Amino acid sequence: MKRRKVQWLYLLGSNAYLKGFLNGKIFKGVSKHICVPGLQCYSCPGALGACPIGALQAVMGSMKFQVSFYVSGLLVLFGTIFGRVVCGYLCPFGLIQDLMYQIKSKKYKLPKYLRTVKYMILIYFVILIPTLFASRIGIGDPGFCKYICPSGTLFGALPLLLKNQGLRTALGGLFIWKLAVLAGILLSSIFVYRSFCQTLCPLGLIYGWFNRVSILGLKVDTEKCNHCGRCQPVCKLGLDPQVDLTSIECIQCGECEKECKQGAIKRGIR
Repeated sequence: MKRRKVQWLYLLGSNAYLKGFLNGKIFKGVSKHICVPGLQCYSCPGALGACPIGALQAVMGSMKFQVSFYVSGLLVLFGTIFGRVVCGYLCPFGLIQDLMYQIKSKKYKLPKYLRTVKYMILIYFVILIPTLFASRIGIGDPGFCKYICPSGTLFGALPLLLKNQGLRTALGGLFIWKLAVLAGILLSSIFVYRSFCQTLCPLGLIYGWFNRVSILGLKVDTEKCNHCGRCQPVCKLGLDPQVDLTSIECIQCGECEKECKQGAIKRGIR
């Protein structure tokens, strides 16, 4: 419940520009130049900040094809402090997936090889498309935002379409594709825990690289752990908390911490 409260507070706080939802216009204040930790769509009418993946693509896809040291630095900062705690607590789309998973149904575990797909998403859609495929004026396509990102469709496109007749008349095949991607991810999230995080999210992958060195996170007290194995069945990602708390895949949700009767798994400064 504590995690759920943090997720809701972050979602509401980072999308607090209520006027944007009412008039169908994107907030353009000073804070919009600042990247927030989670997968927060820039085009969401209520968003007060920018998505680091979107900002990274925007700079790489500019006419100068630059590398944004500002955005890269923020990713390193967020990763070094939090690791994938961001995924477990601060990602709006992560919350949506958690809510979908609560729908009663038979649950499944994904084959581990599907987790490698997010590496290809990062390389091709986030890096190569913005830098290699430019328009006539020299501006690259934001591949991930344009073709995949379900958070952008849910929090950005749909609210804007509700309030803008002009946008609705301009809908085409690309929007149908993005809507199908969103629907597929939401549907799969009912049966597979965080299907998007496991297979497609490049931001979670980046933060996962910092799990081993992040300042905050879950840790195992080896003196208290009696290797009872109670923590492993509760991990919805199919990990073994005794050895995988610093793996790329662990989103630091804390389910294993609640299950541990020995108090061997704790959250804090590592």
